[in-house]
Amino acid sequence: MSRDFVDRSEPRIGAFFDMDKTLIAENSGSLYMRYRRQRGEVGRMELLRGLGSYLRYKVGLLDIQNWTRSMSLEFRGQSERELEVEAVRWVEEMVAEQIYPEARELVNEHLARGHLVAIVSGATYYVVAPVARCLGIEHMLYTRLEVVDGLFTGKVVEPVCFEEGKIYWLEKFIEEQGISLAKSWFYTDSITDLPLLDLVGHPVITNPDHMLYRTARKRRWPVKFFTPPDL
Repeated sequence: MSRDFVDRSEPRIGAFFDMDKTLIAENSGSLYMRYRRQRGEVGRMELLRGLGSYLRYKVGLLDIQNWTRSMSLEFRGQSERELEVEAVRWVEEMVAEQIYPEARELVNEHLARGHLVAIVSGATYYVVAPVARCLGIEHMLYTRLEVVDGLFTGKVVEPVCFEEGKIYWLEKFIEEQGISLAKSWFYTDSITDLPLLDLVGHPVITNPDHMLYRTARKRRWPVKFFTPPDL
């Protein structure tokens, strides 16, 4: 995320995209667990625990804030550079092929119109950045892991980029970039992003979970169903 304040006479227009189930057809956390399983880095029980966490998240029973803080402890003492290299390899091998063609078209349309396009995701930089590069997206808002002297400390830079945390980081971003939320778009699949959907002038629902679909129908928000990529 750029730290330079942009002074413009006319506010800019943003197009913000959630990542999982909006830009890519699979949950990135599940894909990463599968990738590590294929490489023999995690056992069957750890894979099942990861799946259980994802299912609890889908039904609104997972405390994402505490879960993220707990997961960050696994990286304590690890080299940030090593994780960056591994994440790029993982995205190239497993994630890039999961990008929805319709999502890519939408990103390109907004870029062609001169809109400032950004990914707003609860995932970390090491997941979001390679996906952003695949799509030609420059700006990203994500959950940050604390790094000291090139090594992870095991701590998260608060707040986690989820629910109200997304709004925290987005408000800083729009102030720096001079963006009008009233003229901007936000695309997401999850009811957890309802607070952010309420802030933009153009909320668009993509591949929604059941609760968000019901809310979108009630509020007459546009709903898009993307076709999974032909893998």
